[in-house]
Amino acid sequence: MKKERSLASRLMQYGALALIVHLASGCSDQAPPPPPPTNAAISAEGAAPATPAADRKLVVAFGDSLYAGYNLDQGQGLAPVLEATLATRGVKAQVVNAGVSGDTTAAGRARLAFTLDGLPRTPDLMLVGLGGNDMLRGLSPQDTRANLDAILAEAKARGIKVMLTGMLASPNMGADYAAAFNSIYPDLARQYDAALYPFMLDGVLGDRALLLPDGIHPNAQGVKRIAGRLAPMVAEALAP
Repeated sequence: MKKERSLASRLMQYGALALIVHLASGCSDQAPPPPPPTNAAISAEGAAPATPAADRKLVVAFGDSLYAGYNLDQGQGLAPVLEATLATRGVKAQVVNAGVSGDTTAAGRARLAFTLDGLPRTPDLMLVGLGGNDMLRGLSPQDTRANLDAILAEAKARGIKVMLTGMLASPNMGADYAAAFNSIYPDLARQYDAALYPFMLDGVLGDRALLLPDGIHPNAQGVKRIAGRLAPMVAEALAP
């Protein structure tokens, strides 16, 4: 019970801080989704994605600012850090950064085909981390579910394995909203037989030493923490 209250407290803090950052950034529920990124924007280090070596797996990290390396130096975002972490486990993989800060599930859905078509080949695994901005904007959980469903359906149609990194609704969104939102990720993971990391910020949210000054996004050490937790699941998903 104490652990549950602690998580709820951190989520409440997350919701309040996220709202502040959201408003300060000038985002609007009415703002159109960003245009699809160019190939340069979907690579791990900002250059056009290179063809991975024959003995390396290809992983695409498709998400929002938590994937994109928001306010971090080159090489400190999730994609390069996860790639390095996998290497320490003996897993040879190229992890391509397809994260776009501010993306909603609708924006991700709109750019998915463009992103996948821009890769050198069909990826062995796609990490999907979207939905946090939907929650932040108070968008309909039904729409969030439909958009994520469409993203996973497209991946399945292309023969791409998927791993979901979930998000939880802040308690200040209300119990009904949280119930509808929080069930999206486990439901879709079961439906598509996808691996699920239930909460992207688990072990990071609430620890100021692992967060940027905004109190929401992970700093370089926070990204290392996340990558360390994701790596075993990614390695398992990539196993023959």
